[in-house]
Amino acid sequence: MRILLAEDDAALAERLQPLLEQAGYVVDVVADGRQAEEIGQVEDLQAAIVDLGLPVLDGLSVIERWRGNGRDFPVLVLTARGRWHDKLAGFDAGADDYLTKPFQADELVLRLRALIRRSRGHASPRLQCGPLQLDVNAGRFDLDGQALALSPQEFRLLSYFIHHSGQVIGRDRLGEHVFDGGHDPDSNALDVLLGRVRRKLGTDLIQTVRGQGWRLAAP
Repeated sequence: MRILLAEDDAALAERLQPLLEQAGYVVDVVADGRQAEEIGQVEDLQAAIVDLGLPVLDGLSVIERWRGNGRDFPVLVLTARGRWHDKLAGFDAGADDYLTKPFQADELVLRLRALIRRSRGHASPRLQCGPLQLDVNAGRFDLDGQALALSPQEFRLLSYFIHHSGQVIGRDRLGEHVFDGGHDPDSNALDVLLGRVRRKLGTDLIQTVRGQGWRLAAP
């Protein structure tokens, strides 16, 4: 799943990006508010992590502009400003959660997972589709109660499907949320990846919708 990390502290961004990728996300990293605003206006993001002290355009303004244009993906504010009125300003701007620096990396991942899960209407940390279950907090898939061994790309693909269970997902949209550095729609990489995941599931959970894409649905 694709997320945005807007952080001007290069050392912190370099530490967080591999952590978030390991947790199953495709991460766009930007260092100023103008870039963050532009990406948030046009890209299909599942969530954004935003530092309030961004240069060019501050984080509060970025969030306000997103919300003003109807962009409703969850936003986690990440900042050194820990005073109550700063937090209140973040929530008033449209943020969904607030994490103060310094912080535990594991807490950041857990908060992000919870935000994305709730934004898709899932109250429980365990998402179910037939015999397939994702434990969001643990970052683990089970099939009929047995843990599935998945590569990072396979995990991202299946995670995006189960968060959007029952929806038809097209090739371009799926590729954007699975592959780092973008996806060439003329490549067969997505078909190869889907084939591997389908073999591991051993069921008809991932259905082909002719001319439109694929859908995860219980048989």
